[in-house]
Amino acid sequence: MPKLKNSFMVQEITKLTDECLNYFQSKCYTQHRIDKYKSMWENGILFWMREKKLTLYSADIGKEFIHDFITEGYVTAGKRDVIRSVQVLTDFMNEGSIRRKTFTPVEHPLEGEIGRQMQRLVKHLHTLRRSPVTVKDYELYLNRFLTFLTREGVHTVSEIRERHILKFLSTTENNKINMASCLRVLFRFRYEQKVTEDDYSELLTNYKWVKQEKIPSFYSADEVSIIEKSAERSSGVGKRNYAMLLLASRLGLRASDIANLQFNNLDWEQNEIRLTRYKTDNPVILPLLSDVGNAIIDYLQHGRFRSDSSHVFLSARAPYVPATKSTVSAALSCIILQSEVETGNRRHGPHSLRHSLAGRLLDNNVPIHVISETLGHTGTETTMTYLRIDISSLLKCSLPVPPVFDSFYMQKGGVFYE
Repeated sequence: MPKLKNSFMVQEITKLTDECLNYFQSKCYTQHRIDKYKSMWENGILFWMREKKLTLYSADIGKEFIHDFITEGYVTAGKRDVIRSVQVLTDFMNEGSIRRKTFTPVEHPLEGEIGRQMQRLVKHLHTLRRSPVTVKDYELYLNRFLTFLTREGVHTVSEIRERHILKFLSTTENNKINMASCLRVLFRFRYEQKVTEDDYSELLTNYKWVKQEKIPSFYSADEVSIIEKSAERSSGVGKRNYAMLLLASRLGLRASDIANLQFNNLDWEQNEIRLTRYKTDNPVILPLLSDVGNAIIDYLQHGRFRSDSSHVFLSARAPYVPATKSTVSAALSCIILQSEVETGNRRHGPHSLRHSLAGRLLDNNVPIHVISETLGHTGTETTMTYLRIDISSLLKCSLPVPPVFDSFYMQKGGVFYE
């Protein structure tokens, strides 16, 4: 049947459910999962359609069933599963595949006259080949400023005044160096493009924001060893998570780089991992350590589900799609929390393992530029942050504090020190 519009497509319901079940089998869904879908369909959409003497399914039929099915405002977890089972039928009928259940990313629209000018800056950032992460951050900051201006009744570029900028940055939420930097780039771009005659970027040139530096969360070599040994490796998911853990703890890879790791990144002949950092877009060559390599092989042979994907790590549930950054972060956080290591106020994700690797390299007197290259920093300034966790070296820089005798405090009778 030709696919004119999704909402117009129809298919005989029993044939559609049978084709879905065959699709589940081809994608290696577990029998338990398949049986659950069959039960939800039989007691849900199929029962409802039989009562209404309907045999042809469409997206509109599915929506009508969901509307009748949700009789109360609160939707339980069981009801969400039934709704999902109907959405699966619609997906398969329209696309021949099933979308993975994910959260819808938050959009930050830039609308109106001011928003359109902001969109010009976003396009300019793309031409400068700024990373997607940076561009998304700019969109977020610009959307916040646009929302603020709308609340202030400002709808055109010519209406923006210094007081609007200062008032916006005066709030705790927006008083951030990144926010000020974004606005400085915005106003400089508008001035250079002759959108406005006022160069408000000068207003933000000397903007000062003192950030209270935090000591990076890290774990000692013994604690990292305990965390690695605590990882469960008997199941397929456990083998996957253990391999991801070693990539973070032994090589300092970010969660995004672990999630994006592909087979062509692994050079087994040279025992090297060759990849391009997701955050910095810089190529890097890392040693494929024996423990790391063995963990990956164990996962590929005994834990990874059948898939044509070029990504090494897959999701734990069907349909087996490439793992995401969130998948990696959640898995490693769970391993750390379930280990015998007391985390206290320390963070417990992939980044803490990067910090821990930096600490071990510092303990072994590895030069700072080598650590910077290993961790994939664009410059050594970022790596210098880790010097604050090298307590033993910092102690060598400390100066003795001379004693203060009582006579100092008793000058002129001690009246100035009471």
